Amino acid sequence: YIMAGRDCWWGRCSFCSWPQMYPQFRVRKPENVLEEIQQLIQRYQIREIMDDTGCFPVGGWLRDFCSGIIKRGINKKIYLDCNMRFGALTSDDFSLMKKANFRLLLFGLESANQKTLDRINKNLKVARIIEDCKSATGAGLKPHITIMFGYPWETLDEASNTLRLGTWLLNKGYAYTMQATIVIPYPGTPLFEECKQNSQLRTLNWEDYDMKQPVMRSQIPEDKIMGLVQGMYNASFNPEFIFRKILSLRDADDLKYYLRALRKVLGHIFDFRAPKT
Repeated sequence: YIMAGRDCWWGRCSFCSWPQMYPQFRVRKPENVLEEIQQLIQRYQIREIMDDTGCFPVGGWLRDFCSGIIKRGINKKIYLDCNMRFGALTSDDFSLMKKANFRLLLFGLESANQKTLDRINKNLKVARIIEDCKSATGAGLKPHITIMFGYPWETLDEASNTLRLGTWLLNKGYAYTMQATIVIPYPGTPLFEECKQNSQLRTLNWEDYDMKQPVMRSQIPEDKIMGLVQGMYNASFNPEFIFRKILSLRDADDLKYYLRALRKVLGHIFDFRAPKT
């Protein structure tokens, strides 16, 4: 893992941002990050690097970085992965990242309901989610999407929209992998303050704030919320999804990766079992 910057340059989503920190996003110079990557390759024979900056820098910084990767021949030695925002890249950016040998891009989908995206200040349209997933896969990249359920203002039908979109993206091959969890209003975030003022918090026991159980009051029963999360993981057993994964196998390492992923999927399904009453 490396970090090109600190936290996320957008920094205004209500469920994860701390207002006192924005807009203090800091970023390292591309050359500095390139030097670190070369040292990791030389010293430890690294084969893949994940940049865990909240959101990888874009614009001129990204283009300079990718050009440097290609110029130094780093793209012939390792794969690169990073966190990214929907709506931040053009089709040319996706193509350039592929040339630089980026592989996995982690996108926060969060919800398929425009009302929710607006309310959490995501600055994103649902249509752009689909567009970027198609553009990224078209360039040869592998989008990983993160999805959350349990927003207190969503109805079951609205939450089901998110399940349907996430499942569709996976089955059609526009998303490579996904992670589904329960939305958590962490202390210090605008969402936490909103829930606190509206008496929507079910508990202040921080051990429960692990994204595996609802801590906000919702009009959706808890067992239904847990079922929605399980539904996303169950998409991994869809024949169309499995068929695409078989076709994408390149070598024994890929097969080992999928077997490890299968064990994790089964573990997540058990993680989100509804509590016994």
